[in-house]
Amino acid sequence: MYTDSSPDCPSTCRVVCLSVPELVLCSGFRRNQQSGITLIELLMFIVIVSVGVAGILSVMNVTTRYSEDPLQRKQAVAIAESMLEEIRLQPFTYCAPSDANALTATNVGGCAGVPGISSEDVLPAFSRVSNLSRREADNVADYNNFSMSPIRDVQGTLIEGLASYSVTVTIQQVGDTLTPSLPKNDVLQIDVRVVSSNTDLSLTGYRFRYAPNAIP
Repeated sequence: MYTDSSPDCPSTCRVVCLSVPELVLCSGFRRNQQSGITLIELLMFIVIVSVGVAGILSVMNVTTRYSEDPLQRKQAVAIAESMLEEIRLQPFTYCAPSDANALTATNVGGCAGVPGISSEDVLPAFSRVSNLSRREADNVADYNNFSMSPIRDVQGTLIEGLASYSVTVTIQQVGDTLTPSLPKNDVLQIDVRVVSSNTDLSLTGYRFRYAPNAIP
């Protein structure tokens, strides 16, 4: 009996063999060879893959959610610019535009007066413009504290796809804050704010009084 490997001893046998002339006998059984992976290795693999997949899905979720932001911002900019342009195109006079002296008055005292319409130098506490039907205004100041949601065009028609947007307008008299300084009431600062889910955008414009030279 010997414990060394022998060419006469098949490779599938254990190393302990009994040598007899012209006969080699193997004691024991075939080698117990391990194949595949262990349970611990399998569990580790599942955990690692799960973490990787969760990370990828998280990134995809964020990417998908914020991929809409550029479109929302473009729509918000378009709404704000349109609203600001609409307001700036309104008359800005000392008197109501329908006043007989609107083209000649150089101050509020020069207005002839229109029944039911106070001086345009006084900003109204509430908007005088409808946010449900056709928007009609006599002066820039009429839009002070204007709000609208959902978005409608100037005719009062709902605009498809803009139901989640809202717009607000605030107007301030800022002539005395400029350089060179002007009469406070002669310059209006118009702030338009548009809000929708992940978008909050503000746009500011100014309107100078041209009266009595022109209306508007």
